[in-house]
Amino acid sequence: MDHDDEAPEFGEYSSPPCFMHELSPDFQPRQERSSAWGDVARWRKAERQRLIETRLAMTASERAARTERIAAGLDRAVGSVARRVVAVYWPFRGEPDLRNWTIRVAERGGRIALPVVIRKGWPLEFRIWAPGDPLERGVWNILVPARGPAVEPDIVVAPVVGFDGGNFRLGYGGGFYDRTLAAMARRPRTIGVGYEEARMPTIYPQAHDIALGEIVTDA
Repeated sequence: MDHDDEAPEFGEYSSPPCFMHELSPDFQPRQERSSAWGDVARWRKAERQRLIETRLAMTASERAARTERIAAGLDRAVGSVARRVVAVYWPFRGEPDLRNWTIRVAERGGRIALPVVIRKGWPLEFRIWAPGDPLERGVWNILVPARGPAVEPDIVVAPVVGFDGGNFRLGYGGGFYDRTLAAMARRPRTIGVGYEEARMPTIYPQAHDIALGEIVTDA
């Protein structure tokens, strides 16, 4: 289910670089790629709006066909899902709708987890969910599990607004995925998903940005 209201931004940072060492003992800060974070933040905001408008302009049938190609790419990338916890997402603002793929993961013996925003500035919580389990409205009116144990997934499938050649992800500006990955005791396999138009030369990664392991598009 897509929502057309503009997603609010949360200050553009994942976690302030000076606190990252407190979240992950093996975190190694990178040198800032830009001397003017304010310029980068403004540029990201404009690019975010452009890319969201591009995917919202697709017809429903085009989006569905391209999502099926993404799902096929995920099958090739992930392989066996038996006894693995796969964190997916509930689609928002034209994102690839992977709910059918999620059902197939469950049918093949995988366990599904969905992200829940607990509080601004906090990492996401992933809660186990199965088709038919109750859902409730969360932040941005996105459906989240009404109950279910919190888990650390084996695989995290994260939607991207944009991405670059280093697999750095442009999201909605809240930094939830970066913060969550930095806080995890065991780093999961991370796969970004998006349409090919989301590919960018660079997002001008900053020290708080965490690259994903791989990206799957419809291309």
